[in-house]
Amino acid sequence: MNDRFNTLRAAPSVSTVTDSSARRVLRNTYMLLSLCLAFSAVTAGAAATLALPHPGLIITLVGYFGLLFLVTKYRDSGAGVALVFALTGFMGYTLGPIISHYLKMPNGSQIVMTALGGTAAIFMGLSAYALTTKRDLSFLGGFLTVGVLLAFLTGLAAIFLQIPALSLTVSAVFVLLMSGLILFETNNIVRGGETNYVMATVSLFVSIFNLFTSLLQLLGFVGSND
Repeated sequence: MNDRFNTLRAAPSVSTVTDSSARRVLRNTYMLLSLCLAFSAVTAGAAATLALPHPGLIITLVGYFGLLFLVTKYRDSGAGVALVFALTGFMGYTLGPIISHYLKMPNGSQIVMTALGGTAAIFMGLSAYALTTKRDLSFLGGFLTVGVLLAFLTGLAAIFLQIPALSLTVSAVFVLLMSGLILFETNNIVRGGETNYVMATVSLFVSIFNLFTSLLQLLGFVGSND
């Protein structure tokens, strides 16, 4: 199963919206996020082309949480940026075999492209709302933290107990949770609650990654039953 857990930082209530400091963090976040998405796509494409095997659940979780710990530790230094690329590249590698699996389906290319287009549309739409709304969305933090933790544990249970229906339910829930995370983190940056663009990039990247893989699983299930 894909790594589906991301740490949330509580957003303080801030009265001002988008000052110069927040704009700088937002600009740096989007720039680094774009580079990381491109790098992750390259590693995913290479893994798929070379038919590399998926590292498995344990290695995936250890690699993800280990790299996340290092990114958090060095978030205020240049090493933090390098570690972000290591983390997103690793996640891209885990994605390659998954994409290969869906591409082997009769309508696999359509499934992958639809999931990709849906992810892009959701991200852009929610980001636009978070950037323009005057509402403080920090109240979502606690709910999303609990929701992601419960969904993550439920997803693990679905794997070990081999319950496909539960796994699909978790994927549907993750689409909602990751959409909420995109709103939360973007609004958090805009309102000055998140001041570290390295951590903001990781949060948004993981949200996009999990949103894409969740849509992929849901669309793959629908496609396999056509």
